[in-house]
Amino acid sequence: MRKKYLITIIMVVAVLLITACGNADLNLDDESLLTGRVAIDGSGTVYPLMARIAEEYMLNEQPKVSVEVSRAGTSAGFQKFIMRGGTDLNNASRHIRNEELQGAEVAGFEPKELKIALDGLAFVIHPDNDWATELTQEQIVKIFQADGGISNWSDIDPSFPNEKIKTYGPNENHGTYEFFYEEILNETDLVTDIDLQQEYSTLVTLVREDINAIGFFGFGYYVNNQDQLGIVQVDFGNGPVEPTYDNIKEDGEYGPFTRPIFTYLNLNNAREKEQVLDFSLFLMEHVNEFADIAGFAPVPEDEIQMELAFLSGLN
Repeated sequence: MRKKYLITIIMVVAVLLITACGNADLNLDDESLLTGRVAIDGSGTVYPLMARIAEEYMLNEQPKVSVEVSRAGTSAGFQKFIMRGGTDLNNASRHIRNEELQGAEVAGFEPKELKIALDGLAFVIHPDNDWATELTQEQIVKIFQADGGISNWSDIDPSFPNEKIKTYGPNENHGTYEFFYEEILNETDLVTDIDLQQEYSTLVTLVREDINAIGFFGFGYYVNNQDQLGIVQVDFGNGPVEPTYDNIKEDGEYGPFTRPIFTYLNLNNAREKEQVLDFSLFLMEHVNEFADIAGFAPVPEDEIQMELAFLSGLN
């Protein structure tokens, strides 16, 4: 029920924005304008970027198309994507899994992976925490590992408070959780008392209210809440590195904690629904313009052009 309300709110807000602020050069009576619906779900990490681009598309490109963006989480979104009659695109903060590809095959379509931005995994702390502003990669891993041997801050450094560390993160519905578990922890067990949440806004609140908290999520959520949070600079072996737009690159200083984020396109729908393909082209043409606004680093331009050439070939 909550998700239905979310979609309804998005649609109402979009209509109001288009009515009040839409491009004056667009004539709604123009018969060449597209109509219809584009349904998108998936990653909460990707949501702010995709929602911003969808808004721009409806305001200034195709005001008669309704682009609905929800955020069930990467895995939950894939379940909606691979069903017959499912969503047109699924946002993901990880690669699609083999079983999800098989589900798409059963549903009779081929998904197309589109890399839309680069995201740094940020480790956030209470703004008054002045002792854990710099940690090594190994220390961070051990904090979150069940057998890491770290329970209190003083287990890291005797000069740190002898207080229990409270760990937070997104739950299993999110690709961010899966990336952290698989790539950072190498699929070792997490501490049993970690507090995992569905909503990123809840995580922000929990960390900012707990002096002993440390949590993780995408860099974009930190950027949008940096007045409420502190951030950990991570030492990967060459000194502490704070995630920034400049170093969030797969081969950059923050590379070990950098990941690509994606949207997956139902190619059948792109071929059969003109508005789905048109929005996908608009997305790839403009995504780098909006990446930093949503807290992401841009994809290299040559990769963008390669995807645009592929999508253009679907016409």
